[in-house]
Amino acid sequence: MNQPIVTQRIWERIFSSMHNGVIVVDAESKILLINDSAKELLNIQDENWEGHDIRALIPTTQMPKVLQSGERSIGVKMEIAGRQCMVNRTPIYEDDRLIGAIGVIQDISEMEHYRSLFKQMETIIECATDGIYVVDKNGITLLVNTAYEEITGFRRDELVGRHMAELTSQGYFDQSVSLLVLEKKKCISILQKIGGKKDVIVTGNPFFNDSGEIEMVVTSVRDITHLNELKREMEKAKSFSQINQNRYTYSFSSSDDKIIFRSNPMKQIFNKVQQVAPYPTSILLTGPSGVGKEVVANLIHDLSQRKDRPFIKVNCGAIPETLLESELFGYEKGAFTGARQEGKIGLLELADQGTVMLDEIGELPLPLQVKLLRVLQEKQIQRIGSSTVRKLDIRIISATNQNLKALIRRGTFREDLYYRLQVVEIHIPPLAERAEDVGALLDHFFSYFCKQYHVDKQLAAETKAILSSYHWPGNVRELKNLIEGMIVSVPSQTIEPHDLPLHIYEQTTAPGTALTLKERVEKFEQRIVREAIQKHGSLRKAAQHLGMDHSTLVKKLKRWHLAVE
Repeated sequence: MNQPIVTQRIWERIFSSMHNGVIVVDAESKILLINDSAKELLNIQDENWEGHDIRALIPTTQMPKVLQSGERSIGVKMEIAGRQCMVNRTPIYEDDRLIGAIGVIQDISEMEHYRSLFKQMETIIECATDGIYVVDKNGITLLVNTAYEEITGFRRDELVGRHMAELTSQGYFDQSVSLLVLEKKKCISILQKIGGKKDVIVTGNPFFNDSGEIEMVVTSVRDITHLNELKREMEKAKSFSQINQNRYTYSFSSSDDKIIFRSNPMKQIFNKVQQVAPYPTSILLTGPSGVGKEVVANLIHDLSQRKDRPFIKVNCGAIPETLLESELFGYEKGAFTGARQEGKIGLLELADQGTVMLDEIGELPLPLQVKLLRVLQEKQIQRIGSSTVRKLDIRIISATNQNLKALIRRGTFREDLYYRLQVVEIHIPPLAERAEDVGALLDHFFSYFCKQYHVDKQLAAETKAILSSYHWPGNVRELKNLIEGMIVSVPSQTIEPHDLPLHIYEQTTAPGTALTLKERVEKFEQRIVREAIQKHGSLRKAAQHLGMDHSTLVKKLKRWHLAVE
């Protein structure tokens, strides 16, 4: 008998404990129940509104409309007592008869505040000049801003909702910093190249929840392409610097190669190259083999306006005469027996807008000299078997170790071509005539090859003195090859005079002071003993390794005036 009363009390307690406001009305819009949360929202804590029309409490209420239509009204925003609220109104039926309605009021003022903050954050993210990329804890893309789209060229609809591993496998990125952050659980920065054109620095930051687990990774992407260009220009301006007691160094922008010199003749050559390189003038490089004509040609191209264009090198003496014409000028399909069906573009045509170096120009056959002269005079080229003349814009740098004027007198080189090639002539003297460069080159190549082959060696002072006084008939090429050979073939850390090739040692030794066979054998023995002591750390172990008595080894060291432990 008391069961309905108990049930009513339970429902009243349930409604009173709810966080949202609840108002129940009957079919006449009279208030049957109003819970504590609703009273707090409406500021009616000390008043009793049960039995009153809800319109007296909330003039703007839509509850009567719900009673009239019998349909729900869900998610309606309205302001109640100065607060933003979300109201849901639902009709109540009993046996298909409308007996009232219930309204649930949710205070969304705080939610609206956070929504406003979120919109502000969205605006800030969109206004950022750095690209922003956000993934969740599973590596799924959540957000991409406009700056990221502009930097990378990727659209956000291509990315949002997709896993970083999938995007990486499809070539969007060469590696994903977000996945690295999720794996390492720390901030990570990497350098990337986007589309082979733009350089970017990518920094991924993890965001942890209260449990110490990653909730998301926010990645910032900064375009440093322009910065790198400025850096390269600054390095270019500083690349020619005077260091280490009048030693000059020029570093190429497109490679790790360098030009090292101290002598006045090379300084004058460098100054001349700086003067003429910006102009498309033909340049003739002369000098004996191995002096660095190709390096100077590289320098001319690197300092020219064509540095980002093709630079093609042709050794006129290395290609058979029967093939040289087709290699230089190319041919149309079916031009001659054995020709490719599709034809071939010549090297001169491939270098259009760039530079061609014709090494060993004195070996160029006379018939080809005529064709080359036409290229220089008319800036045109014609493939073998073709009647079409093509415009050509190339700069020609020619090089030779021969006396072209002597070849002209013998009738093997055209005088008109010579003057076309020799608009500017740069003669590179042999290394014997610029001895000041030897020490700088020794230091450079020794350091270069030690670094390249990951070894730690040094030149003994006496060895360096011998090499500095050597006349180097093979010029810089001989010096470079000798240093490389000694670094890889001499087992000891210090390269001593007896490690040098015999022809160098003997040519730098005063007449009558060359070592005898016995002295050479003793020098070699000393080197073996030094290496054994260095390797084993003590005389006893070294003597055991060498198969001799400890006392014998001590006597030898004393005779050689070497330190004894």
